[in-house]
Amino acid sequence: MNIRAPRALTVGRVKFFGQHRGEVNCSAFSPDGRTLLTASEDGCVYGWETQSRRLLWRLGGHTGPVKFCRFSPDGHLFASSSGDCTIRLWDMTTAKCLQVLNGHHRSVETVSFSPDSKQLASGGWDKQVILWEVQSGQALQRLAGHRDSIQSSDFSPSTDCLATGSWDSSVRIWDLRVGTPAGIYQELEGHSGNISCLCYSASGLLASGSWDKTVRVWKPTTSSLLIQLKGQVNWVKSVAFSPDELQLASAGYSCVVKVWDLKTGKCLENLKGALDVAHACVFTSKGKLLVSGAADHQK
Repeated sequence: MNIRAPRALTVGRVKFFGQHRGEVNCSAFSPDGRTLLTASEDGCVYGWETQSRRLLWRLGGHTGPVKFCRFSPDGHLFASSSGDCTIRLWDMTTAKCLQVLNGHHRSVETVSFSPDSKQLASGGWDKQVILWEVQSGQALQRLAGHRDSIQSSDFSPSTDCLATGSWDSSVRIWDLRVGTPAGIYQELEGHSGNISCLCYSASGLLASGSWDKTVRVWKPTTSSLLIQLKGQVNWVKSVAFSPDELQLASAGYSCVVKVWDLKTGKCLENLKGALDVAHACVFTSKGKLLVSGAADHQK
């Protein structure tokens, strides 16, 4: 890890996005930070221009609450998952639905794109993970083994592995390499609550946030725990590594976003804003931290 001193962060002007017709379940920033997606209990996906707060789209189609949303790394697509048991793939430029993916039997709680944007992973209340080919919309592989609902997922930078987090309090790292038997995984144990969020760093470290109010940073290649971050007052909703991997931000069911020193495990900053629930935090390539939140009808 780089040993340069981390820079301090400050809270800038808070912007609100308030045209939802139901509770907001999730939000996601585009890779360039210019667009914000929000997934609403009203069954729609909303797209916003981050700077101006202008509503770009209000997209219907799902027949149940939209539970999760995420952009593809190349910025060309975004995905939404729903209580209607489906995933929808959308074109970023036209905001048109390209594919409806059917295969889950219960609510789909998480989706994640591979780094090359060619595959999509989904998981939910049916306790199974499905790997999809993005271009064709075909299911490539089904991964079963979690003992409870799957709530979070993220691909490794190499696309060789997929991490999933479950209400069974475990993190599983699935081996996706060609020629490896389906369903081979390693299990990272230690959390005492539901796993609510996962995030890989560029170098392959993995952060997991939990209902136990802690964040753990792992080295998946050795199944070793590098550091445990304690001090979140409520369960952790989102985690993000800074580009230099010196810092990690954690956001959750509180009005405070914490920024941690990954070398010492100490909290560097408590960023307080007008957020009820901080649904998403992400660092830009220049180290700027973007956060979106609120659990009522505004963002």
